[in-house]
Amino acid sequence: MSSQMLTISSSPHVNGEQTTQNIMFGVIIALLPALMVAVIFFGIGAIKVTVAAVATCVLFEYLIQKYMMKSTVAITDGSAALSGLLLAFNLPSNFPIWMVVAGSLVTIGIAKMSFGGLGKNPFNPALVGRVFLLVSFPVHMTNWPVPKWLDFSFADSATGATALSVLKEGLANGQSVGEMQKLMELPSHISLFLGQVGGSLGEVSAVALLLGGIYLLYKEIITWHIPVSFLASVVVISGAFWLFDSQQYADPIFHIVSGGIMLGAIFMATDMVTSPMTPKGQIIFGIGCGLLTVIIRMYGGYPEGVSFAILIMNACVPLIDKMVPAKRFGVK
Repeated sequence: MSSQMLTISSSPHVNGEQTTQNIMFGVIIALLPALMVAVIFFGIGAIKVTVAAVATCVLFEYLIQKYMMKSTVAITDGSAALSGLLLAFNLPSNFPIWMVVAGSLVTIGIAKMSFGGLGKNPFNPALVGRVFLLVSFPVHMTNWPVPKWLDFSFADSATGATALSVLKEGLANGQSVGEMQKLMELPSHISLFLGQVGGSLGEVSAVALLLGGIYLLYKEIITWHIPVSFLASVVVISGAFWLFDSQQYADPIFHIVSGGIMLGAIFMATDMVTSPMTPKGQIIFGIGCGLLTVIIRMYGGYPEGVSFAILIMNACVPLIDKMVPAKRFGVK
């Protein structure tokens, strides 16, 4: 018997020149355009929330690995910093720092390290942190500053509702979509696409997120299967409702460029650890995310459904991988 043993490690399994570190920092680079837009519109608040989230996520991972797990400290791989950045992108710019720290602890300590660390977590850590904060501090998590140009003062900014919140509330009060558009209560599609709308740091500019997605595709860090199937399913399902009754349901373009769909489809759902292994499985995963997002937006009590949809589909990944298994090595 050969003395050489096959060493099997946890996912992500990378075949080629890419390393975990290169992938993580590649995603961080792809998020920089959206971060720049967030800083332009929300100023010092965006910087404080981002720095706090990234620093505390890295700190908690270091402390847990060194003193609790007593394992090799691997904060230089960039995964903790990326989790912190994605957590910040899911928070408003006026979010209290101590709450950011609590979200970082849940993101790293519970959603990631309690399962064994990178490659072993079944759920997207940043989304777990976001949902924890939403459930624990709903008032602060739905208190959105009105965006301004380069506001670097420390004064409290005026707050307002997101486009999805305005839509949900208006429909509940008996207004039609057409009336809200006529009264200019809903932002235009071009405003949602370019930015300067209320929301979390990662919701301010669909075009900035799209540029980051193009970069990820170019660098082959992600594939098209999840983003395209996610966005296409949102378009088809919301478009069917809109064609049925355009006064009670928003058009599909509004759904695509508002809220966290672009952030979720490009950066959150494509997490290789918590998404299916095969292209067919990824398409099923993306369609499920899109379907659940639209259903929650239209019929749920909360105006946004991206985070919940992705987490629910994260739980379905083992089933999807079993339904659509990867071919064994050497099988034609």
